[in-house]
Amino acid sequence: MQHTQRAGLVLIAVSLVVFSAEGAGWPQFHGPARDNRVPQADLPLRWSETQGILWKTAISGRAWSSPVVLGGQVWLTNATEDGRRMSALCLDLATGSVVHDILLLENENPAGINGANSYASPTPALEPGRVFAHFGSYGTFCLDPRDGKTLWERRDLVCDHEVGPGSSVLLLDDRLVLTYDGIDARFLVALDKQTGRTLWRTDRTIDFGSLSRTMRKAFSTPAVAGSAAEPLLISPGAGAVMAFEAATGKERWRVCYAKGFSTSSRARVHGDLVFVNSGYSRPRLLAVRLGGSGDVTDTHVAWEIRRDVPVRASPVIVDGLLYMVSDNGVVTCLDPAGGDVVWRERIGGRYSASPLAVGKRIYLVDEKGISTVIQAGRKYLKLAEGQLDAGCMASPAVVDDTLVLRTRTHVYRIGALTRLPPSAQRPARTGTAHGRSPAMLP
Repeated sequence: MQHTQRAGLVLIAVSLVVFSAEGAGWPQFHGPARDNRVPQADLPLRWSETQGILWKTAISGRAWSSPVVLGGQVWLTNATEDGRRMSALCLDLATGSVVHDILLLENENPAGINGANSYASPTPALEPGRVFAHFGSYGTFCLDPRDGKTLWERRDLVCDHEVGPGSSVLLLDDRLVLTYDGIDARFLVALDKQTGRTLWRTDRTIDFGSLSRTMRKAFSTPAVAGSAAEPLLISPGAGAVMAFEAATGKERWRVCYAKGFSTSSRARVHGDLVFVNSGYSRPRLLAVRLGGSGDVTDTHVAWEIRRDVPVRASPVIVDGLLYMVSDNGVVTCLDPAGGDVVWRERIGGRYSASPLAVGKRIYLVDEKGISTVIQAGRKYLKLAEGQLDAGCMASPAVVDDTLVLRTRTHVYRIGALTRLPPSAQRPARTGTAHGRSPAMLP
């Protein structure tokens, strides 16, 4: 890699660290740096329904969007199980009480989804003075976090998701980037975050030949690479991963993979490599060298592996090693330089939530509510295990030495009460997302 490219990557890394260190909360999917990592936080090793719960708030409906946190507020999107009502929900970070429960959409005939999805799977994003809630083709909304009023909305960007939306929003500089990978149309669009006006729209151009329409969809959220001055959006889709210029939407390069579809895992960037999951059919993890132009499939794929590659969960990188958990509970530690397996361990369970790295610990939460904490390093070391009543489809957030965790039925804040800042040292509480007053936990 050229010196200028390396310098640009360092600049992005430095700016993200500063952003995180200034108390940015957890403002979008996978956190301030979009990589599901926190340099350090004093989190508990284990928790249960009777241990470590600062508050617990029941959430009705069915929704897999991850919680985002900023300015003392926790925001999530929500939906009824039949998709007829879609909403944005705000909880008070200190108490778990409901601040806003805002009905945004009513749908007479929502399209169908499969059993692994929900009508509110895309994760929202936050910045001071704005909440960005996205429901795929059903609509995108910018809200005022103070009163929940809609500042702008877009209902004209559509595709046929076939089994429901899944791509989360990406907030980058002055724009909001949305991904639509349907069975009929596949495109990325950047909106002016102030007004909702379209800045650019780029269609994916892939020759699918005789492949079925189902094998043309995807659900991934772009990663960010390149320099701070010229960032690239690394966007895996059906059949190929593409790099787009964030400023213009112009495609810079692509790597093709045969029959990869329903891609959900987010790419990860490390040095001059980007790690991309190809999705269903034959899941592969590809290491792609940054740079080049056009179709770089034959020149820029450094290595690939196929064993125990997840379809849903995104990998995480800690101290120069890459960790991933397969859908059926196999954790693999890789050396990203050459793809060599450092260790592989079956921990069991099924996983949709992405591994979370906090310092040298990796937190994993499965679809039945079991949490596993392991030590990052060249030898597998399990530190602790916990259990909640319901499982996780959403990835957790970290704020103020605590976890904010969404299960299928509740949102939790998990931590040690004595470690919270004085403003948040209140009794543990439980409530519901229907406006009723929280009640004390037993």
